[in-house]
Amino acid sequence: MKLKVYKSDGSSFTEKDFDIPAFEGDKGVALLKQVVVSYQANKRQGTSKTKDYGEVAGSGVKILPQKGSGGSRHGDKRAPQLFKGGIVFGPRPRDWSKTITAQAKKLALQRALFDLASDGGLAVIERFELTKPKTALFAKVLKNVSPEGKRLLVVDSTWSEPVLRASRNLGRAVFSNSSNLNALDLVKNPRVLITLEGLNQVLARTKN
Repeated sequence: MKLKVYKSDGSSFTEKDFDIPAFEGDKGVALLKQVVVSYQANKRQGTSKTKDYGEVAGSGVKILPQKGSGGSRHGDKRAPQLFKGGIVFGPRPRDWSKTITAQAKKLALQRALFDLASDGGLAVIERFELTKPKTALFAKVLKNVSPEGKRLLVVDSTWSEPVLRASRNLGRAVFSNSSNLNALDLVKNPRVLITLEGLNQVLARTKN
Protein backbone atom coordinates (compact mmCIF):
# COMPACT_ATOMS: atom_id res chain seq x y z
CA MET A 1 0.00 0.00 0.00
CA LYS A 2 1.31 3.46 -0.92
CA LEU A 3 1.67 6.10 1.79
CA LYS A 4 2.89 9.67 1.83
CA VAL A 5 6.39 10.01 3.31
CA TYR A 6 7.11 13.59 4.35
CA LYS A 7 10.50 15.19 4.83
CA SER A 8 11.56 15.97 8.37
CA ASP A 9 10.21 19.54 8.10
CA GLY A 10 6.95 18.40 6.50
CA SER A 11 7.46 20.69 3.48
CA SER A 12 7.15 18.00 0.79
CA PHE A 13 6.50 14.29 0.42
CA THR A 14 7.01 11.31 -1.81
CA GLU A 15 4.93 8.14 -2.08
CA LYS A 16 6.36 4.84 -1.00
CA ASP A 17 5.02 1.28 -0.86
CA PHE A 18 4.68 -0.37 2.55
CA ASP A 19 3.82 -3.97 3.33
CA ILE A 20 0.63 -3.26 5.28
CA PRO A 21 -1.54 -6.38 5.73
CA ALA A 22 -4.64 -6.19 3.51
CA PHE A 23 -8.16 -7.38 4.35
CA GLU A 24 -11.18 -8.14 2.19
CA GLY A 25 -14.63 -6.91 3.15
CA ASP A 26 -15.44 -7.01 6.86
CA LYS A 27 -12.88 -9.64 7.75
CA GLY A 28 -11.39 -8.88 11.15
CA VAL A 29 -13.84 -6.07 12.00
CA ALA A 30 -15.66 -8.09 14.68
CA LEU A 31 -12.36 -9.10 16.25
CA LEU A 32 -11.17 -5.49 16.19
CA LYS A 33 -14.30 -4.45 18.09
CA GLN A 34 -13.76 -7.16 20.70
CA VAL A 35 -10.15 -6.14 21.23
CA VAL A 36 -11.02 -2.43 21.49
CA VAL A 37 -13.74 -3.21 24.06
CA SER A 38 -11.22 -5.33 25.98
CA TYR A 39 -8.65 -2.51 26.03
CA GLN A 40 -11.30 -0.10 27.33
CA ALA A 41 -12.55 -2.58 29.93
CA ASN A 42 -9.02 -3.20 31.20
CA LYS A 43 -8.66 0.52 31.91
CA ARG A 44 -11.61 0.49 34.31
CA GLN A 45 -10.60 0.46 37.96
CA GLY A 46 -13.78 -1.14 39.24
CA THR A 47 -13.40 0.53 42.64
CA SER A 48 -16.78 2.37 42.79
CA LYS A 49 -18.77 1.31 45.81
CA THR A 50 -21.88 2.37 47.71
CA LYS A 51 -23.08 1.15 51.11
CA ASP A 52 -26.16 -1.00 51.16
CA TYR A 53 -28.73 -1.39 53.97
CA GLY A 54 -26.49 -3.61 56.07
CA GLU A 55 -23.45 -1.32 55.87
CA VAL A 56 -24.78 2.13 56.80
CA ALA A 57 -24.72 3.26 60.41
CA GLY A 58 -27.94 3.65 62.39
CA SER A 59 -30.39 1.97 64.69
CA GLY A 60 -32.74 -0.72 63.46
CA VAL A 61 -35.63 0.72 65.47
CA LYS A 62 -38.68 1.89 63.54
CA ILE A 63 -38.47 5.72 63.40
CA LEU A 64 -42.23 6.40 63.56
CA PRO A 65 -45.36 4.49 64.51
CA GLN A 66 -46.97 2.60 61.69
CA LYS A 67 -50.10 4.73 61.90
CA GLY A 68 -51.14 8.08 63.28
CA SER A 69 -48.21 10.30 62.22
CA GLY A 70 -50.02 11.73 59.21
CA GLY A 71 -47.08 10.90 56.96
CA SER A 72 -45.63 8.00 55.09
CA ARG A 73 -44.92 4.71 56.82
CA HIS A 74 -41.20 4.04 57.38
CA GLY A 75 -38.94 1.44 58.85
CA ASP A 76 -35.63 2.30 60.50
CA LYS A 77 -33.32 5.15 59.56
CA ARG A 78 -31.16 2.88 57.36
CA ALA A 79 -34.00 2.45 54.85
CA PRO A 80 -32.99 3.41 51.28
CA GLN A 81 -35.67 6.10 50.89
CA LEU A 82 -34.25 8.11 53.81
CA PHE A 83 -31.33 10.51 53.90
CA LYS A 84 -28.09 8.64 54.64
CA GLY A 85 -29.90 5.37 54.18
CA GLY A 86 -28.60 2.39 52.26
CA ILE A 87 -28.26 2.53 48.47
CA VAL A 88 -30.26 0.02 46.44
CA PHE A 89 -28.49 -1.67 43.54
CA GLY A 90 -25.50 0.70 43.75
CA PRO A 91 -22.10 -0.05 42.22
CA ARG A 92 -19.91 -2.64 43.91
CA PRO A 93 -16.20 -3.36 43.46
CA ARG A 94 -15.65 -5.72 40.56
CA ASP A 95 -13.02 -6.78 38.07
CA TRP A 96 -13.85 -5.51 34.57
CA SER A 97 -10.72 -6.90 32.90
CA LYS A 98 -10.94 -9.14 29.86
CA THR A 99 -8.32 -11.53 28.55
CA ILE A 100 -6.86 -10.74 25.12
CA THR A 101 -4.63 -13.23 23.37
CA ALA A 102 -1.47 -12.07 21.65
CA GLN A 103 -2.79 -13.36 18.32
CA ALA A 104 -5.99 -11.33 18.71
CA LYS A 105 -4.01 -8.18 19.52
CA LYS A 106 -1.88 -8.67 16.42
CA LEU A 107 -4.82 -9.25 14.08
CA ALA A 108 -6.70 -6.26 15.53
CA LEU A 109 -3.64 -4.05 15.05
CA GLN A 110 -3.37 -5.24 11.43
CA ARG A 111 -7.03 -4.44 10.73
CA ALA A 112 -6.88 -1.03 12.43
CA LEU A 113 -3.71 -0.15 10.52
CA PHE A 114 -5.27 -1.23 7.24
CA ASP A 115 -8.46 0.78 7.85
CA LEU A 116 -6.49 3.88 8.83
CA ALA A 117 -4.25 3.68 5.77
CA SER A 118 -7.20 2.98 3.44
CA ASP A 119 -9.02 6.06 4.73
CA GLY A 120 -5.97 8.28 4.16
CA GLY A 121 -5.46 8.93 7.84
CA LEU A 122 -1.94 7.49 8.07
CA ALA A 123 1.03 9.70 7.12
CA VAL A 124 4.72 8.96 7.47
CA ILE A 125 7.57 11.36 8.20
CA GLU A 126 11.24 10.55 7.74
CA ARG A 127 12.17 11.69 11.24
CA PHE A 128 11.63 14.51 13.71
CA GLU A 129 14.54 16.95 13.69
CA LEU A 130 14.49 20.23 15.56
CA THR A 131 17.37 22.68 15.74
CA LYS A 132 15.88 24.18 18.91
CA PRO A 133 13.33 22.86 21.41
CA LYS A 134 10.73 25.39 20.25
CA THR A 135 7.02 24.60 20.20
CA ALA A 136 6.50 26.83 17.15
CA LEU A 137 8.96 24.75 15.11
CA PHE A 138 7.24 21.48 15.94
CA ALA A 139 3.79 22.99 15.41
CA LYS A 140 4.88 24.13 11.94
CA VAL A 141 5.85 20.57 11.02
CA LEU A 142 2.46 19.28 12.13
CA LYS A 143 0.68 22.06 10.25
CA ASN A 144 2.53 21.17 7.04
CA VAL A 145 1.47 17.55 7.37
CA SER A 146 -2.05 18.15 8.71
CA PRO A 147 -3.16 21.73 7.94
CA GLU A 148 -6.80 21.18 8.96
CA GLY A 149 -5.84 21.37 12.63
CA LYS A 150 -7.58 18.16 13.75
CA ARG A 151 -6.46 15.85 16.55
CA LEU A 152 -3.27 14.05 15.58
CA LEU A 153 -1.57 11.00 17.06
CA VAL A 154 2.20 11.35 16.67
CA VAL A 155 4.27 8.17 16.92
CA ASP A 156 8.01 7.53 17.00
CA SER A 157 10.25 4.69 18.09
CA THR A 158 12.16 6.90 20.54
CA TRP A 159 11.69 10.54 21.46
CA SER A 160 14.59 12.97 21.76
CA GLU A 161 14.66 15.55 24.53
CA PRO A 162 14.33 18.61 22.19
CA VAL A 163 11.24 17.13 20.52
CA LEU A 164 9.65 16.28 23.87
CA ARG A 165 10.22 19.78 25.18
CA ALA A 166 8.87 21.34 21.99
CA SER A 167 5.73 19.22 21.91
CA ARG A 168 4.50 19.37 25.50
CA ASN A 169 2.29 22.44 24.93
CA LEU A 170 0.56 21.26 21.75
CA GLY A 171 -3.07 20.56 22.55
CA ARG A 172 -3.96 18.94 19.21
CA ALA A 173 -1.22 16.31 19.34
CA VAL A 174 -1.15 13.06 21.32
CA PHE A 175 2.13 11.18 21.54
CA SER A 176 2.96 7.50 21.70
CA ASN A 177 5.82 5.08 21.16
CA SER A 178 5.64 2.57 18.32
CA SER A 179 6.42 -0.24 20.76
CA ASN A 180 3.24 0.57 22.73
CA LEU A 181 0.95 1.41 19.81
CA ASN A 182 -2.22 -0.69 19.81
CA ALA A 183 -5.52 -1.01 17.95
CA LEU A 184 -7.35 1.29 20.39
CA ASP A 185 -4.90 4.12 19.66
CA LEU A 186 -5.51 3.81 15.92
CA VAL A 187 -9.30 3.62 16.30
CA LYS A 188 -9.49 6.66 18.60
CA ASN A 189 -7.34 8.88 16.38
CA PRO A 190 -8.47 9.39 12.76
CA ARG A 191 -5.15 11.05 11.88
CA VAL A 192 -1.78 9.46 12.68
CA LEU A 193 1.69 10.75 11.89
CA ILE A 194 4.43 8.18 12.38
CA THR A 195 8.14 8.21 11.66
CA LEU A 196 9.62 5.83 9.11
CA GLU A 197 11.47 3.93 11.80
CA GLY A 198 8.36 3.76 13.96
CA LEU A 199 6.22 2.38 11.13
CA ASN A 200 8.79 -0.29 10.34
CA GLN A 201 8.74 -1.31 13.99
CA VAL A 202 4.92 -1.53 14.00
CA LEU A 203 4.90 -3.55 10.77
CA ALA A 204 7.45 -5.92 12.28
CA ARG A 205 5.12 -6.42 15.25
CA THR A 206 2.25 -7.34 12.92
CA LYS A 207 4.32 -10.09 11.33
CA ASN A 208 5.96 -11.72 14.37
